[in-house]
Amino acid sequence: MTDKQDIGLIGLAVMGENLVLNMESKGFSVAVYNRTVSKVDDFIKGRGAGKKFKGCHDLKEFAASLSRPRKAMLMVKAGDPVDSTIDQLLAVFEPGDVIIDGGNSNYQDTMRRTAYVESKGLLYIGTGVSGGEEGALTGPSIMPGGSPAAWPLVKPVLQAISAKVEQKNGPSVPCCDWVGENGAGHFVKMVHNGIEYGDMQLICETYDIMKNLLGMSASQMGDVFDEWNRGELDSYLIEITRDILRYKDTDGSPLVDKILDTAGQKGTGKWTGIAALEFGVPLTLIGEAVFARCLSAAKDERLRSSKVFKGPAPAFTGDKKAFIDDLRKALYASKIVSYAQGYLLMREAAKEYKWNLNNGGIALMWRGGCIIRSVFLGKIKEAFEKKPDLENLLLDPFFADIIEKAQPSWRRVVAAAVTNGIPAPAFTTALEYFDGYRSERLPANLLQAQRDYFGAHTYERTDKKRGEFFHTNWTGHGGTTSASTYTV
Repeated sequence: MTDKQDIGLIGLAVMGENLVLNMESKGFSVAVYNRTVSKVDDFIKGRGAGKKFKGCHDLKEFAASLSRPRKAMLMVKAGDPVDSTIDQLLAVFEPGDVIIDGGNSNYQDTMRRTAYVESKGLLYIGTGVSGGEEGALTGPSIMPGGSPAAWPLVKPVLQAISAKVEQKNGPSVPCCDWVGENGAGHFVKMVHNGIEYGDMQLICETYDIMKNLLGMSASQMGDVFDEWNRGELDSYLIEITRDILRYKDTDGSPLVDKILDTAGQKGTGKWTGIAALEFGVPLTLIGEAVFARCLSAAKDERLRSSKVFKGPAPAFTGDKKAFIDDLRKALYASKIVSYAQGYLLMREAAKEYKWNLNNGGIALMWRGGCIIRSVFLGKIKEAFEKKPDLENLLLDPFFADIIEKAQPSWRRVVAAAVTNGIPAPAFTTALEYFDGYRSERLPANLLQAQRDYFGAHTYERTDKKRGEFFHTNWTGHGGTTSASTYTV
């Protein structure tokens, strides 16, 4: 082992440990440090025994052990711990060294930190890492952004440890590439997590309809998801849903039936919704997925409410096999809407922050290693390769054809859920977004008239050119003064 290590990592929790093991397995020597130094010793004696690791007990030793320019990856809790660790590293690092935040940091924090670290003469990267515990060890999806000058310095390591995707006509490619300046990497990771929320909610609503409307057992549902995983819905989340539904508790009954129906969340889905509101993007499906988790958390209140209100008793009388196929098509169509909305959000952020996002490249980064990995993402990559300035994923001929053909099934599923009192907010909002998006005329004319009535906010007319604004004195005594701003 050489005296100097190729890269360092701070934070030996599950993700940190597995990432350094991944790095070492790809031929890199790694210095490790943890605030609780006993974890360093435990790791070196345990999973790291006999491997190319150097355990460090303080940051001065950590910095001295790294080759120049130094590269240190932080896998610490998002928020103040990241800022604190950066300041500690700045005290022992030198200009030209690179600090990498691999946690789930808010992209706005990453923008601030990039500017701060660069002002000290160092380089900064904020990178999304997706794939969970297993992905960190065997190959995650990695989405780096920050100081452009840092990318050539960390590219060999990050691309080596990332997941790889086989190409039809060529070598496999890493699920890691440069995303953009300052907070671009963490923004894309945030949207990834929001889409993950949406995918999971859609699957859960499918499960709920199968269970409570069709009366299917966990085993029967597992068989359906197994079949779906061999088609266009082939994905990590469909695969693990199959496995979960088939998993038996110690008494032989399905474990899933014994899990309390309260869902947790770490905040990235909420951040995605907040960003959508800030940029004016109708991110309806991801928003409903976040709210569904919030509603699930109100378990005690829902129990009390269930004793007060009664809805229709679910009853299905049709062709069960045909309806299961309707569910498959509705799930696929709704999934397309979720990704379309996510890409719209990334587009608006790119405009605001002048990021040159490679939409096809992002789909490729998500194609392997991450939680939302699926065959479906290959089609998104193809769509943006054919038309990089694609206005909306729904307008790509491949996806437009799927949506068009899925409409009858989609509507039957939503109607059945509503009629039978089964909550399906993600399915419903996906269809409502589609119906709104395909509408040449919406009732916003009345809404704008209301705004002008009570607030003199003005309106445009269909018989005049766009950009010309009018105000009506609706009551006859409101005057002619109108508001000076009009936001579309």
